Amino acid sequence: MIDAEQVRKVAHLARLEMTAEEEAQFTSQLGSILEYFGQLSELDVTDVPPTTRAIDVSNVARQDKLEPYPNREAILACAPEQEGDFFKVPKIINTAEPEF
Repeated sequence: MIDAEQVRKVAHLARLEMTAEEEAQFTSQLGSILEYFGQLSELDVTDVPPTTRAIDVSNVARQDKLEPYPNREAILACAPEQEGDFFKVPKIINTAEPEF
């Protein structure tokens, strides 16, 4: 189904270097994978709705609510640097014009 030449071509396109042993191993493994896909393509899936997951999942994250923290001084005391009632952080915005 897939031969060593095709594996070498894919490896070249992916910029992968392979030894002769790896080439033989991947030829066998990719052949098995493609054979399995061939078996799957024989299944009748006309009445099967498309899905993105095998099981139904839902987001279990809590609702994000803004709540004031009662002990502001305790939080500020943990900061590496502070300025008044605020955290002091390094400037990360570059105002210089981009060079193209």
